Amino acid sequence: MKAKYKYMSIIVVMFLFGCEEKKGNSSVDPENWSKRAIDISSKDSLEFGKSYLSVYAQIYSINEHETHNLTSMISMRNTSESDTIYLLRAEFYDTSGKSVRKYFDFPIYLAPLETSEIIIDEIDVTGGTGSNFIFEWKIPRNCPEPLIEGIMSSTMGQQGLSFTTQAKRIE
Repeated sequence: MKAKYKYMSIIVVMFLFGCEEKKGNSSVDPENWSKRAIDISSKDSLEFGKSYLSVYAQIYSINEHETHNLTSMISMRNTSESDTIYLLRAEFYDTSGKSVRKYFDFPIYLAPLETSEIIIDEIDVTGGTGSNFIFEWKIPRNCPEPLIEGIMSSTMGQQGLSFTTQAKRIE
């Protein structure tokens, strides 16, 4: 009998530690972005650009009154093999065009071939069905523009849903 309780205790302990919530760097926490901050005031030869990205916190399902929540991963990539690029602002807007939050509004850097991400949790539906981002950036002359994509996904039971969007330069 004692062996049975011993094994049950081990299973309970494994379950408790196995269910521990994973904690990492939050893309909402400004402190995590400030670690990437950089002063670019001395770099006057940089070219300015602005990009728009559509993101879907929710999509319609079955009819116009039913929605399905999605997790969104915003991927910001430097496709240059040699140049560092600078992202100046990442601002999230809801379906009606109102600002929901600024992730950062100061220059951050992306080293050559580096990627940084913004994650919007599935339970965060503040953006609605027509949410979007505006990104401002600066790059050295003859450097490729940043590649900014949105990957939306959700899994329920045995079914999964995922799709992507790509940013469009607007300025």
